[in-house]
Amino acid sequence: MCGIVGYIGNRKAINILLNGIKRLEYRGYDSSGIAFIEDNKLYYEKAVGEVVELEKKFNGNNFNTNIGIVHTRWATHGVPTVENAHPHTDCHSEIAVVHNGIIENYDYLKSYLEEKGHIFKSQTDTEILAHLIEENLNNNLENAVIAAMKMIEGTYGIAVISTKDPDKIVAARKGSPLIIGIGNQEYFIASDVSASLEYTRKVVYLDDHEVAILTPDKYEIKTVENILSYKRVEEVLWNIDMIEKDGFQHFMLKEIHEQPQALQNLMRGRVDGDKGPVKLGGLINCEKDLLAAKRIVIVACGTSWHAGLVGEYMLEEFLRLPVEVEYASEFRYRNPVIEKNTIVMAISQSGETADTLAAMREAKGKEAKLLSVCNVVGSSIAREAGAGIYLHIGPEIGVASTKAFTAQVAALYLFTLHMLLLKNKTSQVVSEMINEIRSVPDKVKTILDKEDEIREIANIYKDKNHALYLGRGYNYPAALEGALKLKEISYIHAEGYPAAEMKHGPIALIDKNMPVIFIATADSTYGKILNNIEEVKSRGGKVIAIATEGDIQMKGKADHVFYIPKTSDSLTPILSVIPLQLLAYHIAVLRGCNIDKPRNLAKSVTVE
Repeated sequence: MCGIVGYIGNRKAINILLNGIKRLEYRGYDSSGIAFIEDNKLYYEKAVGEVVELEKKFNGNNFNTNIGIVHTRWATHGVPTVENAHPHTDCHSEIAVVHNGIIENYDYLKSYLEEKGHIFKSQTDTEILAHLIEENLNNNLENAVIAAMKMIEGTYGIAVISTKDPDKIVAARKGSPLIIGIGNQEYFIASDVSASLEYTRKVVYLDDHEVAILTPDKYEIKTVENILSYKRVEEVLWNIDMIEKDGFQHFMLKEIHEQPQALQNLMRGRVDGDKGPVKLGGLINCEKDLLAAKRIVIVACGTSWHAGLVGEYMLEEFLRLPVEVEYASEFRYRNPVIEKNTIVMAISQSGETADTLAAMREAKGKEAKLLSVCNVVGSSIAREAGAGIYLHIGPEIGVASTKAFTAQVAALYLFTLHMLLLKNKTSQVVSEMINEIRSVPDKVKTILDKEDEIREIANIYKDKNHALYLGRGYNYPAALEGALKLKEISYIHAEGYPAAEMKHGPIALIDKNMPVIFIATADSTYGKILNNIEEVKSRGGKVIAIATEGDIQMKGKADHVFYIPKTSDSLTPILSVIPLQLLAYHIAVLRGCNIDKPRNLAKSVTVE
């Protein structure tokens, strides 16, 4: 849940490292630090807060070093302080380590090392690594790192430098992502491709239990068993413009406005003609398993879990298959029942979510067929599954996910169509479904064109401390997602419920200070939603309704109405969530919150 960047090459390293870590600040931002070697001496600096605080320490720097590592932290062990910030060093300040992940046998290893005379300066688990490497170092850094890896239980992505082996960066991975960027006589190590994208689009993805050794003239990868590993060099499809704000005040707002294009990109080359086929190339080799499927289990966390709920409704409605949506964090700990012909589908924007990856491995051990829906090509979840659907929507930098949610829902819709066509259900229903999904990007654009209406509503409710989001059917997951967005970036307490459940407890909260956001579109549950709105109004609650264009009746019911275009029930969440994203965004701006880096959150949750 933190960011790592390393550089070794033919240029001055400091600015390259600082530029790279700024691009990863969305992954962790409570402290940061840098270490480098110059004239065979190890230098390091740390700062609490955002990366800009670290940058201040290098104003006018005249260091010529060509090797270094840098880190931005999201705390797991120890509060954000200079002492707890990475990099961590050994007893003699000859080794520096940056680390993402959690060392589970930390207490045991610390006691072991203290008995050998090692002195610790921080509260972190990471400092263990520096001392373990020190204990095993004999002028060959990679051998010392491998020896340390064999003693560690838990997850890690690490980068290490040492004055004992000064022209080398050693990196290692188990459960926490790392890539090698390959430039022109220079190499990068990073936890995310965006850190090195300014300099190269050629990357190699490390797998678990692999060690990378970077020197100024080459890189080498080997396993912990000291066996050379030959990896394919891949070309990143993103470009540097895609990780810039492009004139928007925040990445989140940019990504909200990117959704029409993101949905077009998702569909490009995948939908051909009115009746199909729907081409999902990542599923070609598993069509027998899909046809034999008797049950689908979706595992995900957070926003991806909400998308999975929409998928459950779709798949059950159109395929008549039983579908369950599980929190990945709970799935692996309850000995789930996986029968023959069960498909387990993992959904994750980053493709690195630790709980989701662990859930997949649990399912794999029970011989389920794995699929993935994720955005990052070459990510751990995509590779673990071996089959699935890439979103192809470009990087999502804002911590609060927006375009990934709508793209995930659209991907699940395409998966539903793909399954219908596999089962030879080429009916009028399929044709109508294809036409509907094609029209969605333009409909999203019409919603975004009315952003000022949402800004006015946000101004009215910006000072409220609680909110209730209600929806029925397909719009219940959208209500959950709307509440999550408000919580994440404005710090307002918000809850999402199925509208009918309001009477079973939440109605006790309703008063004049409680805004209630209803997703009240013209679908099969419309009459029931009207009754729920009346129940709120009779208790003095303020109602904000997301309604379908042409619904005149709603104007007499709600205090505020925002209209969205008509679409099919199964695609409505893509449209209804857009105003909820904008509402959360504008309330958070008006409250002076840090939109792209909300407190306590990190973009990619790579620890349990």
